Amino acid sequence: MKRFHVHVSVPDIEESVRFYSTLFGVPPTTRKDDYAKWMLDDPRVNFAISNKGREPGVDHLGFQVEDDAELNAVAERLKSADEAILEQEATVCCYAESKKAWATDPVGIPWETFRTFCDSTVYGGNTTQACQTPRIAKGRKAFEIKSCCAP
Repeated sequence: MKRFHVHVSVPDIEESVRFYSTLFGVPPTTRKDDYAKWMLDDPRVNFAISNKGREPGVDHLGFQVEDDAELNAVAERLKSADEAILEQEATVCCYAESKKAWATDPVGIPWETFRTFCDSTVYGGNTTQACQTPRIAKGRKAFEIKSCCAP
């Protein structure tokens, strides 16, 4: 079963943790100095915030999946819609080790589909494609995917 994912960039992590904890009625599932995540079941959402120096607002949207079959199915649907896909086999991002597929919608909003293997002690890591700001081309136009651990 998929879980909807929202990642918001915030200027003040403490203020935002207080707000979202009150809104959701629970404290974050994961809490770091620069990051917080709520794994909610009602609604079924992975809601994350960070203050990694980006412009405040929605950073990216996505789906967290439970297995490779779901990840592949979503990636294949994006490919069949003629969307360029960036696949990351192993990445450390948002204090987690994951496998991902990235695309952008027609207006440039990044969409991340991912399967998390385990928690990490660092926000981003030095795996093959982790912490890059990859560009993927869609037709003649290239979109920049700002993965959650891009510098």
